Amino acid sequence: MTDQSLKATVQSDLTDAIRQRDQVRSGTLRLALTSITNEEVSGTEARELSDDEVLKVLAKEAKKRKEAATAYAGAGRPELAAKEEAELAVLEAYLPAQLSDDELTTIVAAAIEQTGATGMPQLGQVMKVAQGVVAGRADGGRVAAAVKAALTQG
Repeated sequence: MTDQSLKATVQSDLTDAIRQRDQVRSGTLRLALTSITNEEVSGTEARELSDDEVLKVLAKEAKKRKEAATAYAGAGRPELAAKEEAELAVLEAYLPAQLSDDELTTIVAAAIEQTGATGMPQLGQVMKVAQGVVAGRADGGRVAAAVKAALTQG
């Protein structure tokens, strides 16, 4: 991305997808832009979202697709799960690369050291520090599992 905002990039990619008649991509980007717009007008006054806020909206949409795909697969509906996974792939192109398990473990260890946590009662403090460093590059559930594992070993 050059000096163009993330929202503008999504809008121009939507235009390209429509021109290419890519229905999965155009439908997914339309829904993502609708979510971004809804977030902009929610609250007491309309505002323009920053790139970080747009990333949070896109991450939320990606999480919905992931959960829906899992639910469809569990219910024996592989065709619907495949559709959700295709939409997830489109959204993941806009999200930062996910952290590996080793990277996540390193971040959690640093967070525990920084907070001086000794056990499960300090879980919230460690999560707050770790989430700040992770910043959308790992699912909250993965971070929580890594923190719990590290605190129970210690």
